[in-house]
Amino acid sequence: MKNFLSIILLLAFSGGVYAQGSGLVSIQGHRGAKGYFPENTIPGFILAVEQGADTIELDVVISQDKKVVVSHDHWFSSAFSTAPDGTRVARETEREHNIYKMAYEQVRKYDVGSFGNTGVPGQIPISTHKPLMTEVFEAVEKYTQERGLPPTRYNIEIKSGPQGDNVFHPEIPEFVDLVLKDIAAHGLSKRVIVQSFDVRPLQLIHTIDPDMVISFLVSNQLGVEKNLENLGFVPDTYSPNFSLMNEELVRYCREKRIKLVPWTVNNIDDMIKMRDLGIDAIITDYPDRAVKVFRRK
Repeated sequence: MKNFLSIILLLAFSGGVYAQGSGLVSIQGHRGAKGYFPENTIPGFILAVEQGADTIELDVVISQDKKVVVSHDHWFSSAFSTAPDGTRVARETEREHNIYKMAYEQVRKYDVGSFGNTGVPGQIPISTHKPLMTEVFEAVEKYTQERGLPPTRYNIEIKSGPQGDNVFHPEIPEFVDLVLKDIAAHGLSKRVIVQSFDVRPLQLIHTIDPDMVISFLVSNQLGVEKNLENLGFVPDTYSPNFSLMNEELVRYCREKRIKLVPWTVNNIDDMIKMRDLGIDAIITDYPDRAVKVFRRK
């Protein structure tokens, strides 16, 4: 634990300035601080906060015993996962390690950080596990309160799709209910954004809790008008891949009073381009880099 905290402090202050909550553009740590620490883990989320992220972005799936687990994939990725018996998860069989078919007690036995991430060469290896969403809330809230830091926001992505119903996750009403109950139980509804590529959970949440902030994730080439037509309502936030950003999209969203939050922007030059276009928030694997672009004068 001492070594872990030392690494966090070193990485946090290498950015120069802790500036959480200042400025106009929100900085969202993508899966924590994926560029440095294992994705969607408590060490990564804590580092994101220390580096200056005012919001942590996380993905959620559901275990067999109906726990909300923080994970980008519905299975254990071969890029960074080790099974409980100590063997590395193979790419050919990774989907057999289906979280929806495991009780959380079993999920927790997998290591998702000791060997780093094959897709992120600079990531620091740390032995860690996939936490529950509630554990993330508790760890981050405790960390910020003890250090007198501003309250953190949570951008929670519901990982669902029609092809995954009853295979990798429950049907949407149950999925949404499980997530919203955990959010409400921790009194965080006012500090949460719910996002998804899947329109179904967003449509349901918009119906049952109109005050919940909703972000529509987009990676397709259909265009904003067609995407919003498919969604069926005007969301609080439109969140496209940053390669889809242009002046026309910015004008449209400004006219509709929709916030723009591009993902996943990791290169400093790309961050500057996003800043110059005019965005409301940025999702990045490197919160410290975003602090340099969006916080410093």
